Amino acid sequence: MTDGAAAAAAVGMDKPPLSRVLAMLDRDGEEARVIGGAVRNALMGLPVGEVDIATTATPDEVARRATAAGFKPVPTGIEHGTVTVVAEGTPFEVTTLREDVETYGRKAKVAFGRDWVGDARRRDFTINALSMTRDGRLHDHVGGLPDIAARRVRFVGDPATRIAEDYLRILRLFRFHAAYGEGALDPAGLAASIAARAGIETLSRERVRAELMKLLVARGAAATLQTMADTGILQGILGGVPLVASFAAMAAHHAKLGLPPDAVRGLAALAVLVVEDADRLAQRLRLSRLEHARLASMATGWRQIAPREPEAGAKALLYRLGPDGYRDRVMLAWARAGSAADAGWQELATLPERWTAPVFPLKAADFLAHGIQRGPKLGAALAAAERAWIDAGFPAGKTALEAIVMKIAQGA
Repeated sequence: MTDGAAAAAAVGMDKPPLSRVLAMLDRDGEEARVIGGAVRNALMGLPVGEVDIATTATPDEVARRATAAGFKPVPTGIEHGTVTVVAEGTPFEVTTLREDVETYGRKAKVAFGRDWVGDARRRDFTINALSMTRDGRLHDHVGGLPDIAARRVRFVGDPATRIAEDYLRILRLFRFHAAYGEGALDPAGLAASIAARAGIETLSRERVRAELMKLLVARGAAATLQTMADTGILQGILGGVPLVASFAAMAAHHAKLGLPPDAVRGLAALAVLVVEDADRLAQRLRLSRLEHARLASMATGWRQIAPREPEAGAKALLYRLGPDGYRDRVMLAWARAGSAADAGWQELATLPERWTAPVFPLKAADFLAHGIQRGPKLGAALAAAERAWIDAGFPAGKTALEAIVMKIAQGA
């Protein structure tokens, strides 16, 4: 685990614009600290992305100070006490300390406060409740530091209470464990999640999708998904039987090729055998049109792909689908074939790196010159010529192209 000084440097506490925003907020009777994911990642030696700030200042006071300092305050979540302060082009979410007055799911009624311990106790996981002052001092009110050292994802306080506040925390437990945890899930958190799993059905599909897609690209996704499947939670989310071994193979193949994890390919490996599976997931998870189209394309053609096929067939597929669509299908077929690092599959998967599909060189004018009139016949002639060109191995020479045009024109 990284020490406090190194963590402060990783967060950039002493560098603008963060240093200027903290200096603006951390004075005149108010206190401000960096909190949550930035502190967690810095302590774990992981890349730090967005930096969130907690403060005792009210949202109105945050906005006033930001304006006076020449920053831009944006009321992005004012009902929850959050103002986004844009400083030198960088956004910082600044949230006033809160305490729950009344809790009912995500609609908790909150009041602004000044109690750092109380604010930490209302957060989801101990590793997300750490805070750091601008001089680099760490504050741990709920046992987050030993959990970070142990790579353990644990609810703050009673797991059942935290889950009842927002059932999405069940999925967040699995997602955060996949990203940051080691070994088995926290037993108390897992037991509470199993007991409350019916609550997932009350969540919006968009929120479920967001958590699942983040989980699918986490480093420990395969083992975590297996636990979710073993407890019946994953089946409820997907609406079908998960293929965790296929997902694990997909992840292994991506790593073998040096490719970053891909959530849509992972979802295909986990849950798509036929087009109807893609359609079901699109509905259940509110997938985007592009995500749905990718799943449907993979479902349509993965069974026809095998490393024993001639490379000409692979080139034709790459030409038709483009590099991304081609790799989607090949990676899914490889995942279905098993986890072995087969050289033939690697050759197929890396074809886009070795060969760029050419542009179809024939035009309408080539056929108009041979007496084919505009309209359906011309379209059919162009389509037939493109098929013949692909079958011939994508020739570029003038003689070969003229032969294709003549053959199609004579048969038109």
